[in-house]
Amino acid sequence: MADSTNVEREGFTLSERVVGEAFNEIFPRCPGRIIVAAFSSNIQRVQQAVDAAARCGRKVLLNGRSMVANVGIARQLGYLRIPEGILIDLKELPRLPKEEVCMITTGSQGEPMSALARIAMDDHKQIRLEPGDTVILSSRFIPGNEKTISDLINHLYRRGAEVYHEKVSEVHVSGHASQEELKLMLNLVKPRFFIPVHGEYRHLVKHGRLAQMVGVPAERCLLAVNGDVISFRDERGAIADRVDTGRVFIDGKGIGDVGEVVLKDRRHLSEDGMVVVIIAISQHSGEVIYGPDIVSRGFVFEDESQEYLDETKKIVLDTLAGMTTEARADWGEVKQEVRRILRRFFNKTIERRPVILPLILEM
Repeated sequence: MADSTNVEREGFTLSERVVGEAFNEIFPRCPGRIIVAAFSSNIQRVQQAVDAAARCGRKVLLNGRSMVANVGIARQLGYLRIPEGILIDLKELPRLPKEEVCMITTGSQGEPMSALARIAMDDHKQIRLEPGDTVILSSRFIPGNEKTISDLINHLYRRGAEVYHEKVSEVHVSGHASQEELKLMLNLVKPRFFIPVHGEYRHLVKHGRLAQMVGVPAERCLLAVNGDVISFRDERGAIADRVDTGRVFIDGKGIGDVGEVVLKDRRHLSEDGMVVVIIAISQHSGEVIYGPDIVSRGFVFEDESQEYLDETKKIVLDTLAGMTTEARADWGEVKQEVRRILRRFFNKTIERRPVILPLILEM
């Protein structure tokens, strides 16, 4: 199984050393504090930021719970080497000259509650950006986050900071293998079976084709998605079954009992509101004894839209009057007809599609 994320990129992925060289070039030019935002799991990136800070005589402040936790684990295991006396606490920050500070933080994707986002919004209790400070976003713009990151960069510039990111400087390289490295791995391993993983569906397809180009038989390239069960038997491999996967919705004390239908109704209610039509109908004669009474939530403000609701009542009454006695005695028929006529009326008059709930009282 091999990562397919960069299968569309030709050549080789740039070395992590390129980022270190960029840090060594940028750090000496920065007159104020330096803030490096990166993924806390990218330990090598943290190492290069620490090394660059040490060369410039800067102290290092770690910010973000995951950053502090991961750095602690990496140091214990010997994967991260930080010189003694270089790390500082947040309380020491005000006492240090700005040109002697480097902060390594999370929040490179503009996450709303992250430390970097709060700093950019001037909403952090202990850290405030000032003109002359530099922010380095040392990570990729993950697809879907572009707008959030763009807003983050704009806010950083509003605070007077200079910002470096992957589109203007080589402060990030991909952690995923490109085509030539994927070919090299396949040629070295010479797998009997190959399963492309980690990527969108098109990446999996193209990675399977790449494997066939270097000699893996097509029948031994298994294209599977989340939930597929792959069975190997008698030197053969195939997709044998499928299991449910994905998010499990926890609502109150219920776990997994709220399905797509309920979520769809909730989205509908949140976007368009709800209209309840209360009608009392005689069981024997089919005559309307009470109503219709219209109650709305999240649809229109009833005190200011009384004329509109009165018109809605009239339409319901006209609809009921046009039905036969037998039809009015059928609750299902009445509900369906009321929904149909009101859905058409709301869409035509104010172009809204609320959830319509007819409530029929049998008298």
